[in-house]
Amino acid sequence: MIGYNKIEMDQISTIKNKLERLKNLDKAFSVFGSSKHQYILGSKVKSTSIKDFEKKYNIILPSGFKTFLQEIGNGGAGPYYGLEPIENILFTDLDYKTGKLNPSEPFQFTQKWNMDFTPSVSEEKNQEKYEEELEQFEQFYFSPRQMNGAISICNFGCGISLNLIVNGEEYGNIWTDDRGNDGGIYPSIELGNPNRINFLEWYELWLNQSIKKAYLNKLTNGANSSPWWKFW
Repeated sequence: MIGYNKIEMDQISTIKNKLERLKNLDKAFSVFGSSKHQYILGSKVKSTSIKDFEKKYNIILPSGFKTFLQEIGNGGAGPYYGLEPIENILFTDLDYKTGKLNPSEPFQFTQKWNMDFTPSVSEEKNQEKYEEELEQFEQFYFSPRQMNGAISICNFGCGISLNLIVNGEEYGNIWTDDRGNDGGIYPSIELGNPNRINFLEWYELWLNQSIKKAYLNKLTNGANSSPWWKFW
């Protein structure tokens, strides 16, 4: 493991062990999203492929994410509907695999960001102007440029994506894009973490919570399962 951070490699080893434990514990796929990925990961990514990606977009991927790709796998088992493979991480829409992010430009936010549509006229009084202003608002609000400097690593469902910041002040942190539900863009808090969280911390936190859920579900024969709409 020459060139790897020892603390990071210890965490990678812990993650491998916890993932195997979760896979063996949750054979019924009771944890949300597990029926899709079934705790299977894609093939490991060669360092040359990662370097090619970094060179193409003039970025350096966060160390923990790169080590995960090389030592654990590429997409699959992970929070919610699972991790996206590196081939998909630039799509703005993870459901339909459309749109493209630009990680080469810095991520602009350091605090939660959102906007409300405030037209200058009511729809009843001037429908044409109202619709024109709404279109302008949506073009700005939903522009892929709002997520410059990020890569889409996980589909939360309901049009929400979890993103890893690869350029800018928030480098290495996980951020949520919830614009599809008018929720804006904000530091990820879905797993209950109160502070910023990096990729390996985020993934291990999901494992810890999932192991607890799977264990309780096994003890109660599924009576403790969360409803389909409750993701955490």
